[in-house]
Amino acid sequence: MSHSIKIKNALISVYYKDGLEPLVRLLAQQGVQLFSTGGTEQFIKDLNLPVTAVEDLTGYPSILGGRVKTLHPKVFGGILNRRNLNDDKAQIEQYEIPEIDLVIVDLYPFEETVKGGGSETDIIEKIDIGGISLIRAAAKNFNDVVILASKDDYATLQTQLEEQNGETTLAQRKAYAKKAFHTSSHYDTAIFNYFNNEEPLNVFKQSINTAQTLRYGENPHQQGVFYGNLDEMFTKLNGKELSYNNLVDVDAAVALIDEFQEPTVAILKHTNACGLASRPTILNAWIDALACDPVSAFGGVLIANREIDLATATEINKLFFEVLIAPSYQPEAVELFKAKKNRVILQRNDVELSNKQFKTLLNGVIEQDKDLVIEGPEQMTAVTEKTATAQELKDLFFANKIVKHTKSNTIVFVKNDCLIASGVGQTSRVDALKQAIVKAEAFGFSLQGAVMASDAFFPFPDCVEIAADAGITAVLQPGGSIKDADSVNKANEKGIAMVTTGVRHFKH
Repeated sequence: MSHSIKIKNALISVYYKDGLEPLVRLLAQQGVQLFSTGGTEQFIKDLNLPVTAVEDLTGYPSILGGRVKTLHPKVFGGILNRRNLNDDKAQIEQYEIPEIDLVIVDLYPFEETVKGGGSETDIIEKIDIGGISLIRAAAKNFNDVVILASKDDYATLQTQLEEQNGETTLAQRKAYAKKAFHTSSHYDTAIFNYFNNEEPLNVFKQSINTAQTLRYGENPHQQGVFYGNLDEMFTKLNGKELSYNNLVDVDAAVALIDEFQEPTVAILKHTNACGLASRPTILNAWIDALACDPVSAFGGVLIANREIDLATATEINKLFFEVLIAPSYQPEAVELFKAKKNRVILQRNDVELSNKQFKTLLNGVIEQDKDLVIEGPEQMTAVTEKTATAQELKDLFFANKIVKHTKSNTIVFVKNDCLIASGVGQTSRVDALKQAIVKAEAFGFSLQGAVMASDAFFPFPDCVEIAADAGITAVLQPGGSIKDADSVNKANEKGIAMVTTGVRHFKH
């Protein structure tokens, strides 16, 4: 059964009034009695529409600085009574409680107050009590009551009431209830996570209000959805919608580029850097980053930490790529890129990112702190007879940043603030090293005078020996193996420098 009901009485109490006027006027035109409180009551009066104060209904004024306004049986009885139960009907008649068929209510801006840096007192006062109770009560009784907990639904209800002569169907009320329970759940999650910062309980709660359906997931037979606000993160200047795989690569690109302060360009493929260089100009950074591995760069995700000018855009435009990210672009550069409509051009906005990471696993979720640690020359301990030069220490720092953002097992070669080659995602560190050597040779790079960084310790001295024989002059590793001395002795034998950091950067 559709179980249509006609709205006779409505309770309206909202923090935000924008968009409310047309709906309120329609309700008044359809003969609905309006009950309201505080600012909303005055808003309705200013429209020259009849409205009854909730305190006139309950016989109690708003008290405790507005903390208690609607918490009364004459309000909640009117919402929660079941129209098909004779006992409920008898009781509301006995206590002269009007049946409230529509509740329009929103919640105090708790998240906005936290985000805006409000004081603890301000934040606590933005924990809504009456509003959240009204939402739950009306949503629970969706069989007889319409609940609007978001201004986004004003126009929808208005259309329904216009087309259905002031009535709603059961399916419509149930749909509004679902949205309302989402509103209350999201609100409570935000409050809990605010309180759960210090000495946190071991529980996992996340709630994201916005979502974007993707063309598909990792593969065409998988469905995919992004939960979050991409428009807050990026301004899209050109191109198609980002895919699941694009988003994974973009996330890796943003994390990597944030390690560098000098003009830098990185090229990523399957979340790993296949080209990266820091130079005095962004154009030179692009040229040297591309030279690292122009084959893998085809179809990659590109990111820069400086404005893309026309000269740089002209060079980038020679390559087929999926996504380009930069903090800004010259207008002429954007026009050049727009010649190919599917290429995604993103301007990155200044958005604070979470320091937590989580993903589903087995029958649950794993969560961890982001790896926000990076060891510079000051944290590098010399362990060999030969010490690294100032340039080698600088290159080791550069290499360590790349290692941190590359799939394990990984080996990275760097020379003069430029990625030479890397071996990524191998089951053996020796295989990762050999892969990196082959890549460097394939693109004409000499490893003489280059440095090497490893994401984890060397259990055997073989990597040190192979690297030294290839021309590497300095090595960085976290240390911590029971056989560290073997690797150090091999480095001394080969006459190369080695430093340890004490910090491992596995990336699975």
